[in-house]
Amino acid sequence: MSSAARNIFAKLPKRADREDFLTLFESSCAKIERIVSHSQSSPPGFWYDQNWDEWVIVMRGSATLEFQGNESMELKQGDYVTIAKHVKHRVARTSRETVWLTVHVK
Repeated sequence: MSSAARNIFAKLPKRADREDFLTLFESSCAKIERIVSHSQSSPPGFWYDQNWDEWVIVMRGSATLEFQGNESMELKQGDYVTIAKHVKHRVARTSRETVWLTVHVK
């Protein structure tokens, strides 16, 4: 066997001043990241406008996503959503510790 089992919750960063991004897997067609947020939100007026589809699940904690056009979505532990490429969105808020798993489809 060439790889060892790892745990998504191992070695979680405790720094609350920034989000932490950890690439778990990457290939020519996909990237999987663990993101740890500590009460973060996107800067005012900032919108993600990505060139790829994204699937995201909240593994721990909660968050609110906002989409351009005043639609918002509350996500709690276990909730997931697919965001199509070029759908403008932002993070309105996260709980004190939110652990996300994202899949970017290239």
